[in-house]
Amino acid sequence: MILHTTIKGTGEPVIFLHSRLETGITDFEYQCDQLCDQFQVILPDLRGHGNSFSDEFNHFFEITAQDLAETMDHLQVKEAHIIGSDLGAFAGIILARNHPHRVKSLTVSGIYPKKPARWKQLHRKETEKQRRLLRDKTQIDYYNLLHNTNWREFIYLARNPDWYPFYLSEGLADLRVPVLFIAGESVQYEASGASIYGAYPYIHKAVLPFAGHSVHKDQPVIYNHILLQFLRKKTI
Repeated sequence: MILHTTIKGTGEPVIFLHSRLETGITDFEYQCDQLCDQFQVILPDLRGHGNSFSDEFNHFFEITAQDLAETMDHLQVKEAHIIGSDLGAFAGIILARNHPHRVKSLTVSGIYPKKPARWKQLHRKETEKQRRLLRDKTQIDYYNLLHNTNWREFIYLARNPDWYPFYLSEGLADLRVPVLFIAGESVQYEASGASIYGAYPYIHKAVLPFAGHSVHKDQPVIYNHILLQFLRKKTI
């Protein structure tokens, strides 16, 4: 599937992969504004989001990574820096696993590095939060305008506690590409990745203060500074 994509700037390609229920142009706004004068910034709507219509969600992360490879072919992008948050981070991990020659570097945030012992309680809390969203007319109207697809399906899928792909975050250390892991300090189980991945010197780690799950939005200035340092070291 060729994903609906927005492209800004010129230079070495950087592909931003958005979080669940976001789109290419809504999630990494602060990063795009700064990077598009130095890089070619590519902003796809992932399958089932924005204008990338699909009603096929079986094996979502695997087929989304294949969508990305096909979209890169369509855009004649041989390799790119991949930057993903949440759902987009997992798609980036699979792309790097299956097509390492196409991923110059991988930056991920908004993910649990391993399954927490309290996962059932955490999942139950998140599920209730999503149920409240579906009762909020303002939120529903917003997402209906944002997505030309059945965005509710991602809430229904996430009700299954086994849908979260811990096998991907646990396999981050097995990738054959340079990795930058960023987390916000207020989400304990995400920030724990700094120590869990600490034994792997080729995985760069950063935990940002006064930030949570959407660390790129909560601390855009610090996030951008770290990201640019990483990209410049991996750019020829």
